[in-house]
Amino acid sequence: MYSSKAKVTVGIEATATAPIARINGRPVLQPNCNHVPNLERRNSIKKVSLSPTPLPSKTTSLTPLVSPKSKSPRPAPINRGNESSSLNPSSEKILIPRNSTKTSTLERKKSKSFKDDPIYIAYHDEEWGVPVHDDKMLFELLVLIGVQVGSDWTSILKKRQGFRTAFSEFDAAIVANLNYKQMMSISSEHGIDISIVRGVVDNANRILEIKKDFGSFGKYIWSFVNHKPMSTQYKFGHKIPVKTSKSESISKDMVRRGFRFVGPTMLHSFMQASGLTNDHLITCHRHMQCTLLAY
Repeated sequence: MYSSKAKVTVGIEATATAPIARINGRPVLQPNCNHVPNLERRNSIKKVSLSPTPLPSKTTSLTPLVSPKSKSPRPAPINRGNESSSLNPSSEKILIPRNSTKTSTLERKKSKSFKDDPIYIAYHDEEWGVPVHDDKMLFELLVLIGVQVGSDWTSILKKRQGFRTAFSEFDAAIVANLNYKQMMSISSEHGIDISIVRGVVDNANRILEIKKDFGSFGKYIWSFVNHKPMSTQYKFGHKIPVKTSKSESISKDMVRRGFRFVGPTMLHSFMQASGLTNDHLITCHRHMQCTLLAY
């Protein structure tokens, strides 16, 4: 039986009785070497170094043989983050932020969703965040935000004139007196759930009660912020909360007075739309404009 050294010599170098088989000018194992167990052959190869004799010059242009067990090299990581990492020679690790586009996406969604729609652009650039004190306008925004649940704001803006017609230009005195037949007609014609229409009528009655106590619905709403808009300083859209302690306070008081569909989240949207709080990002061109309107 051959020793492991002899086997390697026969398989890699040459034998006295059999010619050396070559592929692309490289010696290969002879068929009689395949009888050696894999583990033994593998260990024997590790112990013997190949001859340093250089191969013919023509082999330099040939493709090297690839072992089926060898792993393909991994591509170098791509730096998708700040360029400072790639410019710093002392940096050994290249950090790739997982949410490189999250900030810009959320900012665009919060400040200019549906940015290609002229209706939304006009609303964002002319109304959203502008302080509103008129009772009818405040009532309208309260209703629109209520019916917006389950839909998008652009779709509601496109139906805005229809809502104004249905609810008598949001005159609380008229809406408060709508009967059941009229409410059903509004529900079917404008695709609004009948429970929401009833809620609008109930809220109209609550607004009339507030007018008796505060003089106007606007004075009541603005009293929660000391009649001065709040201006936030958010740089990123994902930092803007869906509700605040202020919206929770207003919601709690309005629920106590009998208002419907005035949860903290909806009230925060109402505060943003009516200008009680200026939640335009500081990178938005409307932030400073709405801030100046507060004075």
